[in-house]
Amino acid sequence: MAVLDLRDLPDFTVNPYPYYAKLRAEGPVHIVRTDEMERIWLVVGYEEARAALADQRLGKDWRTTGRWEASEAVLSANMLELDAPHHTRLRRLVVREFTPRRIEALRPRVTGITGRLLDAMVPRGSADLVDALAFPLPMTVICELLGVPDIDRDAFRALSNGIVSPTPEQREGDPAGAMSDYLVDLIADKRRSPGDDLLSALIRTRDEGGDSLSSAELVGMAFLLLVAGHETTVNLIANGVRALLDHPDQLALLRADPGLIDNAVEEMLRYDGPVETATFRFAREPVKIGDTEIARDEAVLVALASADRDSGRFPEPAAFDIRREPQGHLGFGHGAHYCLGAPLARMEARIAIGALLERCPDLARDPSGGELDWLPGLLMRGVRGLPVRW
Repeated sequence: MAVLDLRDLPDFTVNPYPYYAKLRAEGPVHIVRTDEMERIWLVVGYEEARAALADQRLGKDWRTTGRWEASEAVLSANMLELDAPHHTRLRRLVVREFTPRRIEALRPRVTGITGRLLDAMVPRGSADLVDALAFPLPMTVICELLGVPDIDRDAFRALSNGIVSPTPEQREGDPAGAMSDYLVDLIADKRRSPGDDLLSALIRTRDEGGDSLSSAELVGMAFLLLVAGHETTVNLIANGVRALLDHPDQLALLRADPGLIDNAVEEMLRYDGPVETATFRFAREPVKIGDTEIARDEAVLVALASADRDSGRFPEPAAFDIRREPQGHLGFGHGAHYCLGAPLARMEARIAIGALLERCPDLARDPSGGELDWLPGLLMRGVRGLPVRW
């Protein structure tokens, strides 16, 4: 089987979808090479991707593979990087506090923050939508939810980007170590001054058996909630607006019927979602995907972006259609690791995009903004900035 070296495809980051279509036509799983790893199995078919996301033979815990790096040890003590029963235990403890009621109670605050950001943005006539709305909204919301409103957001943004979508220069440093030190201090401050917030609740929460989160687990959980709680929503909002601006007929349709916003956000997640591939999995034992057997300890990436463009599941998958039936996309994953924050991300995107279109009836790309700067790597799908005008 030939190995596809993504480093030889400079336009892959800008538009990976034609490459994914070609791979799907040849089979549901392929070997690829990236800046991070010399050999990865990439799952590109929808049915195979959905099955792989729920297959417990594909583990998430790096410690079982000999690929563990000390600098990432503390940050990786979170639900996303662990398997049952450790994942089950942590998720149970977090779900006790990260409740639908707590999320729904944020709706007025999300609406208020969105309004304040648009009040500052709209009189200017043009802006970088990422800096003006897509980043500060979810960052403000997750910081307030966790009880860390005074966080240095620019510094945190740089550390977060250095972990989830690092440049070559950032990859040479140790953003994971810096992030770990940052969060250890943050949790120490929260222990000294607890409040009525999610992080304080996680520090003191215990289940019926008296189980609670260890210090390392608190750091890992804070990392997951803070980073995943804003990175994905930043790109959901920016990618969604970009898709609307690139498809004027769909933008006009949504303006004519704002009630389509819920459906539109689901189509944004399917068409060009914020997470291109799920985080690494490793075969705990030989696993067969399609006609291909993946050996024990080999790395596996599930390409959510490819699966959600599979014509075997979605008619005319390359078309952006906000009236499409929304069920079944893998934008938030599937199985035991399905995104815990999906309801919050959906709420923020619906409110932000709806309010933006209402306040800026002639919203358009700013042609003076230059070429888009795409996030590197296979994890996140998005741009560092989106110049718009109205």
